[in-house]
Amino acid sequence: KPGTVGLPLPGGSFRIVDPATLETLQVGEDGLILFGGTQVMLGYLNDPEKTAAAIIELDGRRWYKTGDKGHLDEDGFLTIVDRYSRFAKVGGEMISLGAIETVIGKLLPEDAEILATAVPDGRKGEMVVLLFAGGIERDELKALIDQSALNPLMRPSRLIPVEAIPKLGSGKNDFNRAKRIALEAAA
Repeated sequence: KPGTVGLPLPGGSFRIVDPATLETLQVGEDGLILFGGTQVMLGYLNDPEKTAAAIIELDGRRWYKTGDKGHLDEDGFLTIVDRYSRFAKVGGEMISLGAIETVIGKLLPEDAEILATAVPDGRKGEMVVLLFAGGIERDELKALIDQSALNPLMRPSRLIPVEAIPKLGSGKNDFNRAKRIALEAAA
């Protein structure tokens, strides 16, 4: 189906669970995507801690925690909506960094680029930090954010100008480097 990842390969299956309780969610509800089947690895070599964090057993079946957030439709087609690693916990609320980028990104000039990340905050748990590059100045970006439909919890606490948004060799955003830049700026 258009807009979905599709169905699992033969021998595999998807399961959507609450990320905290691992309770199975209803059709259409967004949650942590688990993948089960013969394709699931036994674990990480010589790393039982990492294995325990990634592989679980539910109802007698091994499942891999993908780290993706998504839902299944009534026909079993999977839609991925975000990554759980791309969330910040601000004041006890889970905030999607991707959603922040989407809202702000629609307001930017074509030659500007942004990337949201989160860093620890002693008062609220984490704070949202926005890296920006290209044809926009801090004051102009701040004004766009202030005029946006973002609720106050989703508004970045800090804006950091960079020469270019960090990228991996594949051309995708480098989220780890972005976090390091934000942490260095906060120090």
